[in-house]
Amino acid sequence: MNLYDLHPAKGAKTKKKILGRGEGSGLGKTSGKGHKGQKARSGGGVRPGFEGGQMPLYRRIPKRGFKNINRKEFVPVNVSSLNIFEDGTTVDVPMMIERGLLKNELDGVKILGNGNLEKKLTVRAKYFSKSAIEKINNAGGKAEVL
Repeated sequence: MNLYDLHPAKGAKTKKKILGRGEGSGLGKTSGKGHKGQKARSGGGVRPGFEGGQMPLYRRIPKRGFKNINRKEFVPVNVSSLNIFEDGTTVDVPMMIERGLLKNELDGVKILGNGNLEKKLTVRAKYFSKSAIEKINNAGGKAEVL
């Protein structure tokens, strides 16, 4: 293969369709829209998903499942990721956001017991798993529920 052999794939480069530039251009007068009708009008056409009055696909398919509008969304933080804090620190949500452990609080932070904790920390959060409380206490720290 040589540089002079390189060229775009067939059909990759097409000329822009220029409308309304005289009858001789082939796209003059009605500019490829035909005569009259909904699609010939300015702003004409139908909305996405409209099927000419037939029941549209998104309404024909069966609904499944259940969406709980009162659902609470927690941000999970593993015990092992708390090792970035110094010994004897009181760790709370603003401190975790500052150190980059989470972006925002949502409906609360839940401390999970994945991994090991080597530091003695006082951890303050809304929710804890049983194993997380156990690991924090075993490391000599304290888990405070807000």
